Amino acid sequence: MTSRGSWSSRSGFILAGAGSAVGLGAIWRFPYITGANGGAVFVFAFLLCCFFIGFPVMVAELTLGRHTERNAVGVFDVLSGKRRWKLVGGLCTLSGFMIFSWYSVIAGWVIGYLYKTAVGTFQSAQDTGQIFAEFAANPLNVSLLHALVIFLTAYVVYRGISGGIELLSKWLMPLLFVLLILLAIRSVTLPGATAGLDFYLKPDFSKVNSQMLLAAMGQALFSLSLGAGSMITYASYLSKKENIVTSAFWITFFEVLVCLIAGFVVLPAVSAMGKDFAEGPELIFIVLPSIFGEMPGGYFFGVGFFILIVIAALTSTVAMIEVPVAYLVDEKGWTRKKAVTVGAIAAFVVGTPAALAHGASDFWSSLPGIGTDFFTVISTVFGDLSLSVGSFFVAIFVGWVWGVGNASREIQSGGTAFKIRRLWTFLIRYVAPITILIIFARVIWVLVTS
Repeated sequence: MTSRGSWSSRSGFILAGAGSAVGLGAIWRFPYITGANGGAVFVFAFLLCCFFIGFPVMVAELTLGRHTERNAVGVFDVLSGKRRWKLVGGLCTLSGFMIFSWYSVIAGWVIGYLYKTAVGTFQSAQDTGQIFAEFAANPLNVSLLHALVIFLTAYVVYRGISGGIELLSKWLMPLLFVLLILLAIRSVTLPGATAGLDFYLKPDFSKVNSQMLLAAMGQALFSLSLGAGSMITYASYLSKKENIVTSAFWITFFEVLVCLIAGFVVLPAVSAMGKDFAEGPELIFIVLPSIFGEMPGGYFFGVGFFILIVIAALTSTVAMIEVPVAYLVDEKGWTRKKAVTVGAIAAFVVGTPAALAHGASDFWSSLPGIGTDFFTVISTVFGDLSLSVGSFFVAIFVGWVWGVGNASREIQSGGTAFKIRRLWTFLIRYVAPITILIIFARVIWVLVTS
């Protein structure tokens, strides 16, 4: 078998795992989902979901990966051998690849907007909505930026685990935290930021409802990068002497911390400029650029913010493409170079319709029975549905099929204590699968009734 590589240190693995989770879901999606779901009360529900649903599933994924030292498909092949469980691993691998193919499109937009901000595009009053529409509709620009993200990602993954992914994470994750903290300080000190802080820090429990709770659970799964094979794959390079539970806790903690600080960056700035908290997905490309043009020091704030997003995006994209690369190396015996090259080319081809979907080309939505653009199809099927399905079956497999006894023995290998075994067993067997099933049912219901 081709050499798989390994992490050179525990800190490198934790930073890489946190980098996999920290991405647009934390810095872009979390603030606008918080704004749309009641502010502080949503944050409280999100924290509970991360540690009582996301954390146990992460422990399960890390345990599977380290025990087998295989990719997402290989894990279920080794531990079960049954075709239906290998299909679960296949779904995780496909999800990682497909999410990367459209995620790289958004990351390309962010690089484009970093350039626009750096050259002063948003320093005067302009129609930021029109600017974005023209930008996204330019087929050459979006295609080149899409290709650039894939090239940068492929280069890092080609360099291997310790010399590529780990090295990138060790440099970029500390820089990400420094930028986040500086931007948060600037945001909370803006005149008029108090309303945003009150909204973000003072829970209004009258806003608790089923929709808000379901949104919190969905955000927890999305932001922790569960169900897409990333954590299974990363853990397959992990030494037996490392503490799985502690590693899962720190990855979860860093992801939650980034989400919380991102809220301090975005929501006070939004309130200071008199904008609506629940602006939605347009927050990064339409609302925030208009804010940068109005706020004191907005040029530096804007440049720093988009650098931050680029860093978060790249630490996530390397994790996504590593999932199919590990599959090709483990199961097909390919060299890393061949696997990365083929994976990158395939991702560019598959992601191109998503890159062209916002005005450059609308052929997909015109197909019979589709009715929507390719970007939306990919993000819904693989960003919402597949993550819920993958996480659900990981919880079922570890909780009931492979068994918590086998999982516990792996966690305790090397003399590691597992002090929360009973709590984790209850969470992975009952709490996690039931709540994930509820999320999945909600997504299906929304799709059927919309």
